Amino acid sequence: SLTTFTLIKTIVIEKKRGNYTCRNWYKGSICGKKATVVYECCPGYMKLDGMRGCPAVAPIDHVYGTLAVIKATSTQTYADTSKLRPEIEGPGSFTFFAPSNEAWELLEEVHNLVSNVNIELYNALHYHMANKRYLTKDLKNGMTIPSMYQDLDLHIHHYPNGVVTVNCARIIHGNQVATNGVVHVIDRVIRATGSTIASVVEVDDELSTLSVSPSGTLLMADKLGEAGQFTLFAPTNAAFEAMGIDVLERLQDNKDVLQALVKYHVLNSVQCSEAIMSGTSYETMEGSDLDIGCDGDSLTVNGVKMVLKKDIVTSNGVVHLIDRVLVPNAAKQVMELVETSQSTFADMVSELGLSAAMRPEAEYTLLAPFNSVFTDEVMSIDQDDLRLILENHILKNKFTLGQLYNGQRLETLGGRYMRVFIYRTAVCIENSCLVRGSKEGSNGALHLMRTLLKPAENSMYQILSTHGGFKIFLSLMESAGLTDLLKQEGDYTLFAPSDKAFASLSSSDMALLKRDINALRTILLYHFNNGVFIGGGMEPRVTNLLKTLQGSNLRVVATNSSVSVNSVLVGEPDVMATNGVVHFIDQTLYPADIPVGSQELISLFRRFITYMQFKVGHLTVTRVIERQPSLTKVTRVIQGEPTVTKVTRVIEGEPSITKVTRVIEGEPSITKVTRVIEGEPTLTKVTRVVSGTSAAHCLTLYTS
Repeated sequence: SLTTFTLIKTIVIEKKRGNYTCRNWYKGSICGKKATVVYECCPGYMKLDGMRGCPAVAPIDHVYGTLAVIKATSTQTYADTSKLRPEIEGPGSFTFFAPSNEAWELLEEVHNLVSNVNIELYNALHYHMANKRYLTKDLKNGMTIPSMYQDLDLHIHHYPNGVVTVNCARIIHGNQVATNGVVHVIDRVIRATGSTIASVVEVDDELSTLSVSPSGTLLMADKLGEAGQFTLFAPTNAAFEAMGIDVLERLQDNKDVLQALVKYHVLNSVQCSEAIMSGTSYETMEGSDLDIGCDGDSLTVNGVKMVLKKDIVTSNGVVHLIDRVLVPNAAKQVMELVETSQSTFADMVSELGLSAAMRPEAEYTLLAPFNSVFTDEVMSIDQDDLRLILENHILKNKFTLGQLYNGQRLETLGGRYMRVFIYRTAVCIENSCLVRGSKEGSNGALHLMRTLLKPAENSMYQILSTHGGFKIFLSLMESAGLTDLLKQEGDYTLFAPSDKAFASLSSSDMALLKRDINALRTILLYHFNNGVFIGGGMEPRVTNLLKTLQGSNLRVVATNSSVSVNSVLVGEPDVMATNGVVHFIDQTLYPADIPVGSQELISLFRRFITYMQFKVGHLTVTRVIERQPSLTKVTRVIQGEPTVTKVTRVIEGEPSITKVTRVIEGEPSITKVTRVIEGEPTLTKVTRVVSGTSAAHCLTLYTS
């Protein structure tokens, strides 16, 4: 492609206003290099002194004279030499695709053409002509036009970026109208085509390896030998030799792999080099994409300069010779799917002897963590232990993304089993979720992971007992008769409150709590969910509702760095258990809309439960406390002239009537109360929402 060219514009043409481009271009650049734009008069238009633009118009000429106007003087000279001039000066309606002067200079055999003026040059020029006028708007993508040389076809391609080619030569200056036709200037001298892609490959000595390969022969016969629109990136013999004899033998032993390899070099469209302005993805016949671009004068494939010879035009497409073999994922072994972003994983698998344990004839799935996972702390782990960890990242058998389902058990290289969890927006294996970018190879699949896998070894009961920081929770579970829930098989999620959550309770408080078994079971079951829900499986930055074994919902919000449940931050998430997953929290939760029993028990809950919604008669009260409050003597100061509102609470059972007098500013239902605290207070925000049929008031307290 040319790296600089002239853009010729005129402002006013025959009373038509606007900008008129006389030379095709695309986004100011060609083949990745910025073009130099020069404003000149279009051919046939001239400047006049004192006037803007190119308002003067010369009369149009016949095709021969027009060649001079558009500066295709070499073509005009060869028309004289070959005795073509009388024809293109005479009557008719011709389309002449005229090579530019530079195009003739690039033609190596031009001297042979000129020396044989009676046949070769005349025929060559006739092949550039059609016996009908075609403007660029008439040149449709994929159409063929019979030339004036033995009616041999001219192959037209009109690309979405505006580029128009004839036999892959780009029209660089189009639509110069003549009295007997139209002239388009093209950037090369074109040759007649007659052979299919299959025929070109068969007779080219540089492509014999591709031609004789079983899949190559089959593809040539089935597709590339028939009519169609194809592009073949044909690897030379040297390209195949560079792969090595071992790889070639492995490929030839597997017909499916070899067929995928050959099809990966074929596009179901014609892509001439002159139409490629920047990197674009094209789907191959194999099903994967190739990135075709350009860098200066060179074509690139998947970002690499590899095109040795371009634009071999055939009757059913175009061939580009390349010096490398393109290998799709489907033709790669599973370890070859690992890219640079997972290179540390690949290195460790090799160093620890795991790659040697993977039999070539077997199939595997790699759960490959990114390099960032292998921190100094991870790399300092004893090699035997690290080997066991990495064994969890290699699965026996091949599992593509579409083959994974919820509850599936996958056997690892070390003989352990990993569980699959399917969520609305994620697919996870144990504690780690798959990242977009899964690949399928010839003997396996690869999935990308952001964390190391931690497969379950112990039940929930064993995890909490061994930890030592959940003694009170375990004691309460025993008192409620729920200990078996922590031990039995199943798939549960537990938000386990640590001993810190019960720090403010005395022995008498504990006795009171254990005495009301129904209330205790209500609280404890509110911390359990059916199903395994890990942080990475939650839909991010929205409220995920998880139905508990008690029946009410938990509200879980996950971000990239944290997980919270009912506004309580999860201290340590995703502790995998054989019967589910445990998330550690330092506060206790309480369900909504559940009667709690005595007033004494309610008072107890208020002291140690951070997020609570409880029923007292017909009233629902919600309290959210940001941190554990301490008791401080305070003075309330209420601004303004208060009005008095009486609220009557109705208690279920043998009701008694309690009169509560609240001081509220004005008419609104929200009362601002300021407490004055002696000393240097710490702030705790307390919100109480009282809702019912008779009254609803919100009281916000700031306490220390």
